[in-house]
Amino acid sequence: MKALNVIYGLALLFTITNANAVEGLISVKSPLSAKATMDKFEHLAKQKGLNIFARIDHAVGAKKVDKELNPTEVLIFGNPKGGTPLMECAQTIGIDLPLKALVWEDAQSQVWLSYNDPTYIAERHNAVNCPAAKKIGKVLHSLATTTVKQ
Repeated sequence: MKALNVIYGLALLFTITNANAVEGLISVKSPLSAKATMDKFEHLAKQKGLNIFARIDHAVGAKKVDKELNPTEVLIFGNPKGGTPLMECAQTIGIDLPLKALVWEDAQSQVWLSYNDPTYIAERHNAVNCPAAKKIGKVLHSLATTTVKQ
């Protein structure tokens, strides 16, 4: 059983990547469809007590202007218990809040769950040692890995 957990952990580690090498963006491969991935992420976020502010379907928006996008959805979410301590480190972090999760399907039909690394956000605002960023990072990592776990 322990060996299976180690194997699963290593497999999951290899699925977490910086897709397209976007600095500060953490992307995790999902074995689920884009809709199922976002549905599961949203459900888990609600279970953790996070407020859901909006869910935006960019592919639907693209159709309104006669364009086509692969599935692309953004979930805007957060909680003052996490965001306020982050802004206490640097109030300008408020421009990057609430948090967002992006679920998207690439040209090879691979689904990804992406989010901004809170540590990167803190560094961007000269709050390098902000303990809140690490705490929020752990929550987001847990949400993302649980979402893509089958």
